[in-house]
Amino acid sequence: MKRWPRAIDLQNVPRPVAAMARSYEGSFDFGWHSHRRGELLQVIDGFMTARVSGASFIIPSGHGLLVAPAVPHAVVAHGRVTMHSLYIEPGIAARLNWDPVRVVPSSSLLSAAVEALLAEPVLYDEDGRGGHLVALILDEIANAAESGFALPEPTDKRLQRLCTDLQSAPAIDLDIDNWADKLGMSRRTMTRKFRSETGMSFAEWRRRLRIAHVLRRRAEGAKLEEAALDVGYSSVSALRRAIRDAIA
Repeated sequence: MKRWPRAIDLQNVPRPVAAMARSYEGSFDFGWHSHRRGELLQVIDGFMTARVSGASFIIPSGHGLLVAPAVPHAVVAHGRVTMHSLYIEPGIAARLNWDPVRVVPSSSLLSAAVEALLAEPVLYDEDGRGGHLVALILDEIANAAESGFALPEPTDKRLQRLCTDLQSAPAIDLDIDNWADKLGMSRRTMTRKFRSETGMSFAEWRRRLRIAHVLRRRAEGAKLEEAALDVGYSSVSALRRAIRDAIA
């Protein structure tokens, strides 16, 4: 039976959902691309990051990025990564909530159903086990809650400069008043605009950014203590508290 080993071929397989598994031994940049179908990109083991217009995302192990059909996105695997991709036909995808692009947790049931679907033929029986698995997978995706791993990008040029500075050096420890002075804004204006344009406070955004850098450094082989210090945390326990707060 014919197999579809490439993502481009899976866009046209005559089934509502097509799945594939991939592994990378080292870091890999997929670049900007899009798919005719919607995609759930699951990280099974390792760490990935992604970008769409206006936002970037952290994708830790046990989570997936949900991307609507035809939306351009850029993805990077950091270090060794095992991943699954589900490509969902646009007509079926309309049943799901794709807006905004987001990271969702992979429930035990979703992960098990995807593993089982991968063991089925690409042309699985839509009225048999394969079709039942697809229905279960779609239900699990539809009910998945958003995880706190998005980093929305502000549109204000001054706030963009702030975000760019922090992305380059996440350990910068200026407080809100210092940043406001540096940007030529009042504290009140800065905090109000930052929240209105990103949907979160500056402190929350910076915490997520630092966690993203820690996860990337860990995936690339750094020790946890080293990664924590690199982004401005004084101890591993402080970092762990920040991670708990981010995913709560």
